[in-house]
Amino acid sequence: MTGAPDFAVEVYQNEYLSAGATEVNAIITVTASGAGTPAAAPAPAGTAAEVIIVDTSGSMHVPRTKLSSAKQATAAAVDTLRDGVAFAVVAGTDEARLIYPYRHGLAVASPQTRAEAKQAVTKLSANGGTAIGKWLRLADSLFETQPSSMRHAILLTDGQNMHETPRQLTRTIEAVTGHFVCDARGVGTDWEVKELRQIADALLGTVDIVAEPEGLEADFRDMAASAMNKAVADVSLRLWTPQGATIKFVKQVEPTLSDLTGRRTERPPRSGDYPTGSWGSETRDYHVCVQVPAAATGEKMLAGRVSLVMPGPDGAETVVGKGNILAVWTDDTALSTRINREVAHYTGQAELADVIQEGLEARKAGDVGTATAKLGRAVQLATETGHSDTAKLLAKVVDVEDAKTGTVRLKRKVATVDEMTLDTRSSKTMRVRKKSNDSPES
Repeated sequence: MTGAPDFAVEVYQNEYLSAGATEVNAIITVTASGAGTPAAAPAPAGTAAEVIIVDTSGSMHVPRTKLSSAKQATAAAVDTLRDGVAFAVVAGTDEARLIYPYRHGLAVASPQTRAEAKQAVTKLSANGGTAIGKWLRLADSLFETQPSSMRHAILLTDGQNMHETPRQLTRTIEAVTGHFVCDARGVGTDWEVKELRQIADALLGTVDIVAEPEGLEADFRDMAASAMNKAVADVSLRLWTPQGATIKFVKQVEPTLSDLTGRRTERPPRSGDYPTGSWGSETRDYHVCVQVPAAATGEKMLAGRVSLVMPGPDGAETVVGKGNILAVWTDDTALSTRINREVAHYTGQAELADVIQEGLEARKAGDVGTATAKLGRAVQLATETGHSDTAKLLAKVVDVEDAKTGTVRLKRKVATVDEMTLDTRSSKTMRVRKKSNDSPES
């Protein structure tokens, strides 16, 4: 690894408020650069760990290509691990079973251990049910056997969590939250989007559908490669607010939507940390909304201070980026009514995700009116924001009569894979297009 990346923090907002207004919105753009690592470079001991969790329940036999593709995908992910990375492979049914290494713990990646792991994977067979919480708990216990700063899991399933109650799964997710990052994938169409989204959101990972088993290998390889490119873990977004101000919400809004509001850890006085997970060379955007006391025209205040905090040795921490959120009250309506383009862009994308998910839920429930209205609004928003990929997915669920007004009709027959793809990818966002003269407003 090349060490920690260089971080830059930029704040985009319209700081002008009308008299009596109390809500301040800002988009925080965090860019990490200089974290590239040669693919062949070994990982220093204790820096990275990977657990690959493969569903081997009975349904993985149907079709037969599902299990064989999962084996190939797992082997591809194992091959992607750099020398020195601690790793394990877990088979998941209504129990969780360690496939490799052969004793509880993590192996250290090398040509020999990668070959042994791939050989163990070839012997996987499909049988039994599905208890995803048990898979996560085993992964957690494996990570605990070695002190690795960057812990990442890949989780694949093809079915619903039939052998645990929703409450049991939720308790497990809560128990392992903050311990590792998890990217979740569903293959086929018999799994539940909400279940995997719940896991990915809590564990700061991604969720997606792999419609055909043949797509697993490339997806696993990409997830493992992305994990190998991370250079620093447990980075936090720290927000300070003045007396009388409160944080209304904090959301990651790009590359995917994730509400971090409830993940706050208090850092007195008047500060709180929000987890952002592991970083390589990349850019992410966050939407922060601060509620401030109303003030008179002409008043100014620092509504919030943003710091990016990175853990250091011996419990020390380093602030690697800063930015200010401002509030200025004015009677100039031209200033106070101007919506910052970054804020407007991501507010629209958050609404787009909400109405897609609400529309699909209404459609499942047989509420045609609500489903039509919500999905029509989704078409309108996708058109306005230039989200062409989402517009194409929506067109498989509704017949679009007028995209600009959101006038649509529900299709009578919709392929399950199209509906699940739209649902799963509704939380993926598109970065706001920067103009050549764009600059942070504070």
